[in-house]
Amino acid sequence: STQETDENLEKVQASKAEDFVEWIPNNIKSSVIDVGPVDATISATFVTNTTALKAMFQRLASQFSALYKRKAFLHWYKGEGMDEMEFQEADKNVVDLITEYQDKQDATVDGDEDEDM
Repeated sequence: STQETDENLEKVQASKAEDFVEWIPNNIKSSVIDVGPVDATISATFVTNTTALKAMFQRLASQFSALYKRKAFLHWYKGEGMDEMEFQEADKNVVDLITEYQDKQDATVDGDEDEDM
């Protein structure tokens, strides 16, 4: 039930309070869907936002750069009306996102060091 789900999430948040950042209140969201998948009796999805995602974005940026440098598959996208500048802008946006994740990670580390003193 929805109430049971909310109660369990509150318990997790209360017991693991030190693992959650204080500047994002209500940082756990839940939704209950009564219609399950056809081939399973139960299912769940968990969506998270953590600085660990930085590595995934770095890998994505590295792979994109390698392909873009060789202009691989670019002709397909140009044929559909995309401009080459859109690729450069997308690459810049991913690099900015990686920088933001790094800043958050550094802030967390700096915050932990301040507490030890």
